Amino acid sequence: MMAFFNSMFAVGGRRDLTDPVATIVKVYAAAVALWVLWETTYARVDALSATAVFLAAMLPPSFLLIRGSEGAPRSRVPWYDWALVAIGLATAVYFVANIDVIATRISLFLPLTSVQTIAAASIIFLTLEITRRTVGLFLLLIVLAFTAYNLFGHLIPGPLGHGYISVNHFLDINVFTGDGVFGVPVRVAATYVFLFVMFGTFLEAAGGGEFFFRVAAALTGRSPGGPAKVAVVSSALFGTMSGSPTADVVVTGSVTIPMMKRLKYNPTLAAAVEVAASTGGSILPPVMGSAAFIMAEYTGISYVTIVFAAIIPAILYYACIMLQVHLRAERLQLAGLGRDEVPAVARTLREGWIYVVPLTVLVVVLMQGYSPTFAAVLAIASIIVASWLRPGYRLGPQRIFEALSTTTVRMLGVTGACAAAGLVIGGITMTGLAMKFSYITFLFAGDSMMLGLLLGAMVTILLGLGMPTPSAYVLAAVLIGPTLVNTFGIPTLNAHLFLMYFAVLSAMTPPVAVAAYAAAAISGGNPIKIALSACKLSIAAFVMPFAFVYAPSILEPAFELETLIQIATVCLGTFFVAVGAEGYLRKPLLAPVRVAVFGGGLLMFTPSYAFATVGFLFAAVPLVVVSRGVKAGRSAPTA
Repeated sequence: MMAFFNSMFAVGGRRDLTDPVATIVKVYAAAVALWVLWETTYARVDALSATAVFLAAMLPPSFLLIRGSEGAPRSRVPWYDWALVAIGLATAVYFVANIDVIATRISLFLPLTSVQTIAAASIIFLTLEITRRTVGLFLLLIVLAFTAYNLFGHLIPGPLGHGYISVNHFLDINVFTGDGVFGVPVRVAATYVFLFVMFGTFLEAAGGGEFFFRVAAALTGRSPGGPAKVAVVSSALFGTMSGSPTADVVVTGSVTIPMMKRLKYNPTLAAAVEVAASTGGSILPPVMGSAAFIMAEYTGISYVTIVFAAIIPAILYYACIMLQVHLRAERLQLAGLGRDEVPAVARTLREGWIYVVPLTVLVVVLMQGYSPTFAAVLAIASIIVASWLRPGYRLGPQRIFEALSTTTVRMLGVTGACAAAGLVIGGITMTGLAMKFSYITFLFAGDSMMLGLLLGAMVTILLGLGMPTPSAYVLAAVLIGPTLVNTFGIPTLNAHLFLMYFAVLSAMTPPVAVAAYAAAAISGGNPIKIALSACKLSIAAFVMPFAFVYAPSILEPAFELETLIQIATVCLGTFFVAVGAEGYLRKPLLAPVRVAVFGGGLLMFTPSYAFATVGFLFAAVPLVVVSRGVKAGRSAPTA
C-alpha cells in the first residue's frame, strides 16, 4: 500500500544543469522575473493576455530543470525534454505575438483556427506534464477525471449529466477565456504570489532568514524544549513568506531538525515539530503564502480584511504548538540550548534590526490601502536599500541577479499546479458541477450544518493530498464554497477561511503528507509517524475552522462583551484541547482526565453558553484536582 502511495505522489526532482545550459536558464529565469516586475507595475497589458504570456514563458525552463522521473538524467537534458522545451517556446512565441487577438477574441462565437487549436492543445498538454512532474500523478488523475467528465458527461443519465461539449468547445473555454488554464490561480501566481515569493527570496539573500533564526533562538532557545521552540518560531516567520510547507521544511528544517536530534529529540518528534510549524506559515499574517491572494481574488474580499481576520486563529495555532512542545519537553525532560549556543537578544536586534524595516514597510503599506502588488514591490526595494547597511550582506548586481533567477525557479511548480487547477475550474464552469456537488452534499448532510462542514473538511483534505495549498484551496472553493455559502448561509469570509485552513492542513495529513515526506528525508524518520505526530501537535488547527462558523467573533474581534467572551472561550478551548492531546500538565494525566479535558475543550468551541460552561467544568475541575495533588505531593516531604 505504501509503495502505491509513493508512486501516486512521486515527482521527478530537480535537475542539476551544467554550463552553458545552466547559465542560459539562469538568464532566462531572471528575465522572466524582470518581465513580471514590469508587467505588474508599469505595463498596461490585458489580464488574460498577461496571464497567457506568463504561463507560456514559465513552461520551457520547467522541462529543463524538472526531470520526468527519478530515473531520468540528473545533469543532462534528454532529447524528449528538449522537444518539450521547443514546443513550450513555440507556444510562448504564439501567445506573445497574438496578445491583441487573445484580448479581443469572442469565445465560442468565432471558431478556432488550426493554429489556435494546436496552440491550445499544446499548452494544455504541457500543463498536464509539468503537473505530473512537480506534484505527482494524483493531481494529474484528478484533472484527467474532470476532463473526461467534461467531454463524456453528456452520456451520464440523471442530475450529474450535462449537455454535449465538443473538443473545440473545451479548448476554447479552457484556453481563450479567463475560466481555464489562464484563470484566477495562474493570474494570482503571475502577480501577487510571484512578487511575494520574490520578497522572501530577496530577504533571504540579504541575510534575513539567518536573523529571524537568531531572534527565535535568543527568545526561546534556553527554555525547556528550546530547540523545538526555535524551530516553531523560525519556521513560522519563514513560512508566512514562502507559503509552501514543503519549502519551509527543507529550508529551516535542514538547520532545526539536526539541532533537535543533537539534543536527544527522537527523529520523529524533531521532524513533526518542524512540519507542524512550517505548515502553519500559510495561515500566518502578514503574508500568508499564496492561498490568501487567490482567496482575495476569487471572493472579492480585500486581502487586508483576510489578513486581519486570520490574526487570532494564527496566534492560537502557534500557541497550541508551543504549549504542546513545552509540555512534551517537560514530560521527556528535554533541555534547552546551552548558554554558548544562544545569541544575546540585544546584540541580535542591534545587528539585524534593519531586517524589520522591510516587514514594517509591507504591513504599513497594506494597511494604508495600497494594493498587495505595490506593497510587495516597495518592500523588495526596501530590502535592497536595507542590505547596504550590513556589510557582507549587500545586494549587489550579482546577488540581485541570483535572487531574480531563484524566484522564477521557485515558482515553476506552483505555476504548473495552479494551471492544472484552472483547468479543473474551467470544466466545472462549463458543466455546472459546483451546483450539482451542492445538491449531493445537501442530500447527504440534509439541513445539518455540522455534517456539511465535516463533509467539506474531509473533501478539502482529500483534494489537497499531494498538491500545493493554492491548488487545494481553489478546488475546494469552487466545489464546496457555494454549498457552504448558499446552502448553509455561512458568510463568504468564514466559509472560505474554513476551506483554506483544511487545504493548508492537508500538507501534513496522512497518508500523503508531502511536508512530512520532506522532513523524513532530513530526519531519517518514518513519514507516516511524523505526519501523525505533527497532526497531534497542531490538533487545535483541525478544530479551529469550526469556530469560524460557530464563534465568528474570532475573525472580526471588537471590544464588545459578547465578542470578548467568545474569544476567551475559544482561547480556553484551545488550551484544554492542547493539554488533553498531550496528556500532561505538571504530571502525566490519567486517561479519564485526559478525555475529560480534551472533550471539554471541544465543547468550548460551540456557540452555546451552556455547552461552553459544561465544557469548562469538564476540563477545569480535573486539572484543578490534579494541580492540587501535585502541590500536596511536593509539600509532603518538607512537612
